[in-house]
Amino acid sequence: MPGEIVLGVGASHSTLMNTHWDRTRQKDEATRFRDALHEARDLLAAARPDTVVIAGSNHFRGFWLDLIPAFTVGVGECVASGESGTPKGPLPVDVPLARHLAASLVEDGFDPAFSARLQIDHGQSHAVQYLLDGLDVDIVPLVVNVFAPPLPTTARCEALGGAVRAAVHAFPGDRRVAVIGSGGLSHRLPWPDWRDPHGDDEEFMVAAWLNGRGDWARYDTRRREIIRAASSVINTAFDEDFLDLIETGRTSRMCAVGTDELERTAGNGAQEIRTWLLMAAALGHTPGRRLAYEPVHDWLTGMAVAVLDPTARKEPTT
Repeated sequence: MPGEIVLGVGASHSTLMNTHWDRTRQKDEATRFRDALHEARDLLAAARPDTVVIAGSNHFRGFWLDLIPAFTVGVGECVASGESGTPKGPLPVDVPLARHLAASLVEDGFDPAFSARLQIDHGQSHAVQYLLDGLDVDIVPLVVNVFAPPLPTTARCEALGGAVRAAVHAFPGDRRVAVIGSGGLSHRLPWPDWRDPHGDDEEFMVAAWLNGRGDWARYDTRRREIIRAASSVINTAFDEDFLDLIETGRTSRMCAVGTDELERTAGNGAQEIRTWLLMAAALGHTPGRRLAYEPVHDWLTGMAVAVLDPTARKEPTT
């Protein structure tokens, strides 16, 4: 029996949930978001996946400026860095499916990097912590570069999601697969374009991104201070429009939005919606269901959770 994709989940992430929950002033909003993560986790459990493909970003704790691929598939060992109370240590990888996925993507015209010893950060381990808690599943980590320009286009990420869908369906084995897109929605991080930093903080950030391999923790305290000092920039209108596309199965419309336009409209952190777009394409753009949307300014981010269930498929709105 070939592989099948049984559920998709899009979910924002923030390590401030772990480190600053008690200092979060928007407790009602934060609690509703956290409850939505728990609901999504229960829906994942009910879908009974064997494996979860986690498409997530990298925050310069697993990749550094010495080498930044557009897309990387973990095909062997996977270790979570464990920053800010997120999971730390080895994670179970579905190696046969991961290697099939990497090979299939090459045959489909993509050139993903692969890693037999991959380190991930909260761009994916946040999903492990909150969405896979207690589930007996393997993962396939898929890291998307969203913070070190030049970035893969939104259209390329959407196409990759379609290729992931085809690869799972062609897998010569019985696999129930869920796909998670981790990141977003609108937010602005106090991070420079690495090619043109200005001032001490930006110079420090770029140095951390360049020199962090094997030594990222040395930079982390000041990194966190810079982030905590940032002002919140959340575009609720953008977030609502994006979630409407998710709910109506029209997410592919984001393929027309370029990197610069996305940053101007919704902030550099909104580049993470590439992972949602990839996930939605892997689900065939089946219309989704929003579980929560909360603009949590203490976390700098429009926090959302949505679920795409192919068994509840309706025709997308034109």
